[in-house]
Amino acid sequence: MKSLSFLAIFCCTTLFSQSGNPGIMKDAFAHTYSIVARDAKTGEMAVGVQSHWFSVGSIVSWGKSGVGVVATQSFVNPAYGPQGLELMQQGKNPSEALGILLAQDEGKEYRQVAFLDTSGNTAAHTGENCVEAADHISGENYSVQANMMLNATIVPAMQKAFLENAKLPLAERVLKVLQAAEAAGGDLRGSQSAAIIVVGPEEVENPWEEKKIDLRVDDHQQPLVELERLLKVARAYEFMNRGDLAMEENNVDKALEEYGNAMKLFPDNLEMQYWTAVALANSGRMDEAKPIFEAIFKEDENWKEMTRRLPSAGLLNIPQQQLLNLIK
Repeated sequence: MKSLSFLAIFCCTTLFSQSGNPGIMKDAFAHTYSIVARDAKTGEMAVGVQSHWFSVGSIVSWGKSGVGVVATQSFVNPAYGPQGLELMQQGKNPSEALGILLAQDEGKEYRQVAFLDTSGNTAAHTGENCVEAADHISGENYSVQANMMLNATIVPAMQKAFLENAKLPLAERVLKVLQAAEAAGGDLRGSQSAAIIVVGPEEVENPWEEKKIDLRVDDHQQPLVELERLLKVARAYEFMNRGDLAMEENNVDKALEEYGNAMKLFPDNLEMQYWTAVALANSGRMDEAKPIFEAIFKEDENWKEMTRRLPSAGLLNIPQQQLLNLIK
């Protein structure tokens, strides 16, 4: 432990920022396992990561729609993220982009980095001074990498999980890879934080459209368990969002279908139940909507006040007397 502590202190105090290469000062000691991956069918790209380090997703995972994704870890040089994406956007392939940044980095032997572009090309680097067990395996549409692992089986287990779960949506597939790493032994120190980001195959106009999925567990005793829960919630609210859009378009049947799909994932969620009841009421199916409303009001009377406010916002279209009877 003394030698490890000395290594941490040495690296965090001596690996430094070079001019023209900003952001490499007091490098975060974020040993971890991660994957960069692309879905060959949809073109979506993702980063998944877990570490015994606070908020690992904020420094390790980087992505830009229509460009690529980057995982930068070990003694993290965050500049590999934005600078790597910029180089790939300029037309450099992952190997070229990674090579340029490694050539500028005097701390490269402490780094572990993986790049992936929109064509599924990958490039990865594991520095000689990364703490064992440290390794990476790269292939078409993926690269898995890890350092300071309990044993040397983790990276092969990650590769196996990625290849075996090709039928899953990309985010769920990436989660399976992280779970496989944990099952094989995981980080020598345990676990603390995890993250998944997914970006699209095409460049986007607006910054808020960049990430299709952006989930982080910053501090948790079982970060992958929590990440799995959040991913399930995210999928449910994708249905809710599509239901809301259908409501805006006065497509009640479509809204009911989407809200119903959300409720299947979270049948006890009052929000999902509520908007289903609203959609039923707006379609003239008050006999079906009323018992749902009543069950919700019994759980939390604040939903009565919400219901009273909806007509003036144009979100609930029922006769005034029917409204009064509903919220009395």
